[in-house]
Amino acid sequence: MRFIHTSDIHLGKTYRNSPGEAERYQDFFACLAGIVTDAVNEQVDFVLIGGDLFHVGQILPKTFARTIETLQPLKDAGIPCIAIEGNHDWIHRRDSISWMEALSEMGYIRLLRPERTTDGGYRFAPFDSETGSGGHVVIGGLNIYGLGYIGAQAGSHVERICAAVTTENNLLLFHVGIWSYSPVEIGNMKLEEAHPLAEKFGYVALGHGHKPYVIETPEGRSYAWNPGAPERVNFGEQKYDKGYCFVTFDGAEYQVERRATHPRPMLVETINLEGAESAEVALQSFVVQLREKLPALEDDRAPLLELKLTGRTGFHPFELGRERLQYAVEEIQPALHLELKNQLSLISRSTEAENSRKSLAEIEQDVLQGLIGANSDYQGREEELIRLAICLRDAAQQGDLDGDDLLALLDGEA
Repeated sequence: MRFIHTSDIHLGKTYRNSPGEAERYQDFFACLAGIVTDAVNEQVDFVLIGGDLFHVGQILPKTFARTIETLQPLKDAGIPCIAIEGNHDWIHRRDSISWMEALSEMGYIRLLRPERTTDGGYRFAPFDSETGSGGHVVIGGLNIYGLGYIGAQAGSHVERICAAVTTENNLLLFHVGIWSYSPVEIGNMKLEEAHPLAEKFGYVALGHGHKPYVIETPEGRSYAWNPGAPERVNFGEQKYDKGYCFVTFDGAEYQVERRATHPRPMLVETINLEGAESAEVALQSFVVQLREKLPALEDDRAPLLELKLTGRTGFHPFELGRERLQYAVEEIQPALHLELKNQLSLISRSTEAENSRKSLAEIEQDVLQGLIGANSDYQGREEELIRLAICLRDAAQQGDLDGDDLLALLDGEA
């Protein structure tokens, strides 16, 4: 028996109002289409999707239509696509049918979702193709169980999950991360909490974290695999290998082969502008460093590019306008999408010794004085604008005013 295990596809993800919005939207469908093509060509027995098929629960109708089109070859080939819901798929209003449920009712996926018992346990009912619901499906003698995203308490549910499974030859599809392996900060469980799953399931198909990893028992037996996201979803994922798991099961052991996908190039670089006395000097340094840092790309697709500007400068950071930086980047490496993180800071006019004797309120006053005074348009109004900034900050932190009230402060009406 052979199957494909993938997860975290994030269909519908794009960059709103970006020139590359439409092309980036297509990337995720192209990635899934490639996996579907592999599944059909290899004539696998089934495909597993470990959650987050969609980027958001409330997707656009065109995203749903495109998903059906992309999954159609699996349905035509009679290859079951078994899926669970991730945290991105979840519809919080349970009086509404989710898009995942709709796909299941239409026969494009088999959505596994267990029932909960009155004592807090789990019941994995057999999957009903008529209703498109259930928590357990059998393919070729292999018992496949699934449950989606549980949240931060996932580790405490492991005992109840195992107690609900009485069959042999079991596989579990579970949207959860494992601490120390997964970069995700929520929805993870501790490694020791996961180990009991190895006693009940020969293969645990994970999702959630976009970084691939394998979990072993204390004795060194592999039992859980996270394929990671096959496309680069967020900046930071440029350092991860992207692909899916191609699995062969001989009735006793699982042989897992890592197969690569072809995500869009992603580059993240830091540009240090420490000590630049003017925006012009900073821009020149920016161009020089950018030419040195950006590698030659073998992929002919325009990359996703994130640039972090760091350092203390002698000019206000806002003087290095976004448009000037974008033009410079376009001349060197045209990007499908560019994110600029301006983390520059203004060189303080006070010495460290002076700052050490000042209160936090006095330091705040000095910082605001420097920021506002750096723009000639505001000269003569520094004290007035400093008071307004502090008033806005205090009101927002205390939650005393809503958005309209905060705007009234700016208009001088409150």
